[in-house]
Amino acid sequence: MFREIRESDRELYYRYADIFYHTDAVNAPVPSENYEATFNECLRSDAYLKCYFFEWEGVPCGFSLLSKTFSQEAGGVSVTIEEIYIDEEYRGRGLATEFFRYLKSIPEIMRLRIEVEDDNTGAKRLYERMGFEELPYLQMVIDRQRKQTNDSDLEK
Repeated sequence: MFREIRESDRELYYRYADIFYHTDAVNAPVPSENYEATFNECLRSDAYLKCYFFEWEGVPCGFSLLSKTFSQEAGGVSVTIEEIYIDEEYRGRGLATEFFRYLKSIPEIMRLRIEVEDDNTGAKRLYERMGFEELPYLQMVIDRQRKQTNDSDLEK
């Protein structure tokens, strides 16, 4: 149903990352050079980044990218599901459910986090069924890449 990324998956990863970043699940696409940096980091170490591919009867049909941190608040490892995408024709077959169950079964993971667009009601229902709850606080970010893009837009 799912497996870890391999060196031979480079083109497959680029394809799925590009598909994901051109869906309604994200605010904006990211530069394609980010795909290469992410893929290389996934192969270099799984200390803070890990990638899985979903397969159905041996056919690739999606992927998930996870990032790991240590959280004092959670009392251990916190994993953020940065990206999860399954081809439309393979949705509803239990792939994401099985993946979430797997992640929840890993003893060292003390917290799982996921972001979802407010209007992505199907994904929100799945995440709620899997036990995810909305956070009661607003998250804020300084995003160097986004700031540089916005700054250059203002100069035009």
